[in-house]
Order: sequence, then C-alpha cells, then structure tokens
Amino acid sequence: MKKQLAILLTSVLAVGALACMNVSAEDAAPMTYAEYAEAEMDSPVVVETYVQAKQSWWEDKATVYTQDEDGAYFIYQMACSEEDYEKLVEGQKIKVTGYKSEWSGEVEIVDATFELEDGNYIAEAKDVTELLGKDELIDLQNQRVSFKGMTVAAVGQDDDGNDVPFFYNWDNSGTQGDDLYFAASVGDETYTFTVESYLCDKDSDVYKAVEALAIGDVVDLEGFLYWYEGANPHITSVTPAEE
Repeated sequence: MKKQLAILLTSVLAVGALACMNVSAEDAAPMTYAEYAEAEMDSPVVVETYVQAKQSWWEDKATVYTQDEDGAYFIYQMACSEEDYEKLVEGQKIKVTGYKSEWSGEVEIVDATFELEDGNYIAEAKDVTELLGKDELIDLQNQRVSFKGMTVAAVGQDDDGNDVPFFYNWDNSGTQGDDLYFAASVGDETYTFTVESYLCDKDSDVYKAVEALAIGDVVDLEGFLYWYEGANPHITSVTPAEE
C-alpha cells in the first residue's frame, strides 16, 4: 500500500511537470536506453522494449520484465486489459509511456500505458557470476542474467536448529506458495536468491527445483536482476551445473 501511494504521488508530480513543459509523452520520440538511464527520477519516459516475462496481472494492471539490446526496464502495474495481457508474449515489442521511478533501489517505470508494435527479441542470459558483490552489477539491473557454478548453502536454520537450503518468505514465516528464498555461494561469498511466487508459482519447474535442493549441490541459475536494497535476483531456472 505504501508503495502504491508513493507511486501515485510521483505520477501526480510528473504530470504537473509535463504540463509545464507543454509536451505530450505519448508524442515524444522513444528514448535510447542510455537516455533513459540518464533521465531524472519522476520524469516522463517513453521507451521501445521487448517483453521477457510477465510477473502478474490484477485489476487491469500488468507487471512485466522487458529488455532491448542495450538494457532492461521493469514495468510496474502498467495499464493493461486482461485481453491485452494475453498478447504480451515473450519477445513481443511494445512502446511504453510512463514515469521513471525508484523503490528501495529498484528503478522501474510506473503509471505506464503501452502500445503493441511489430518486432521480436528475446535476450540471452548474461553470465554475471564474476560481478557478484561488485558495484558494477547494478549497471545490469533488470536484465536477464545467469550465475554459473553456484554451490547451494544454508539460507538459515529451521525451528529445530538444522541448516536448511531454502525458506518460504525471507524469514521462513510462510508456507508453500509464498516466495522462496535460497542461498548459494561462489568462492568465499554467499548470496541470497529469490523465486518470486507471482512470476514463478509453486507449480513451476524452478519452484519445485528449489524445494528439491540440498546443501552442497552445484547449480546454474538464471533469472532477472531485480533490485531491492541491493541485488535481489528473481530466479526463473535452476539446473545442475554444466561440467
């Protein structure tokens, strides 16, 4: 609720700014990713991008992960009918008009509308294993990424004091169907990853794969480099590590 109120206020301020400039965002030329990256927070933006995954649809609002050849855009609660949501298949090109926003480190486009366009692009996952723990990782925010040769570690302990490889919710307060949190290490460092239940529910292959993990397993991960007070990758695939 707090996030939605903050976004509403941001949108009102941005509309006012747009009116003062006497410019219609819908008529503006699409930005390059570099121009989008340089745009100020709360400013109107227009981008052409490609759907990579759909997280959710609710009350005529869609949340989607998108990317082009140069960068990625997380579109939060974009105006979208249920019929149009079905058209947002992986690779579909769309023109998005909205406002650049930020929430706990995650840069996203809010209060958005979209148009379907001709074109198709599915991004290859970029191996960012060597960037874990480095400042440069944020430059790839929201992109489709992979982490190779990760060793499953204890994410915490259960009520009996036993090390466990995953939690339902970040503090193990949930049950099956909630977000999954698990830990994996490379070198001497351990990192936390998430299976976002709206993106990949309890019946998805990746959800079941995480539930089957054992501490010490070596795996390859793939997903989207979401950000929440630091890197919070939303994982969509877990497979045994390639030898």
